[in-house]
Amino acid sequence: MKHVVGVADMKVAHGADDVIVTHALGSCLGITLHDPVARVGGMFHVMLPNASVCPDKAAKNPFMFVDSGTPLFFKEAYAAGAAKERLTVKVVGGAALGSGEDFFAIGKRNFVTLRKLFWKNGILIAAEDVGGNISRTLHLDVATGRTWLQSQGREWNL
Repeated sequence: MKHVVGVADMKVAHGADDVIVTHALGSCLGITLHDPVARVGGMFHVMLPNASVCPDKAAKNPFMFVDSGTPLFFKEAYAAGAAKERLTVKVVGGAALGSGEDFFAIGKRNFVTLRKLFWKNGILIAAEDVGGNISRTLHLDVATGRTWLQSQGREWNL
């Protein structure tokens, strides 16, 4: 079954034929996690680094922000049977799209905020494809943990 993750959204799945996908990762981050023993996989598409810039929006949708959505994403995976010590975590996106100077550096700030949060919680990133100036589509095969990207007519494994 194909699960599509929208912007400021996440999905956790554990079916043998489940594939999770998110499209158009520009400055946003796509975060995947996979537990090969429990065969649990998840994907989170996050827009902005800090909920403090808009507490009302964070209250309505914590998945819009790295600092408020990431802990909830991991809790959902643990509730589905994933174990922290078995997780493989991958991160994609954080690009600087558009022309001219990237004044707000949202992509870079998203990734820095995520890395700090992971560091504080003992989460290691197994693979990443971040930065640059391309939009990416991210896929996760829940049964195998295979993670792959598509962009500009190309496809590659992460």
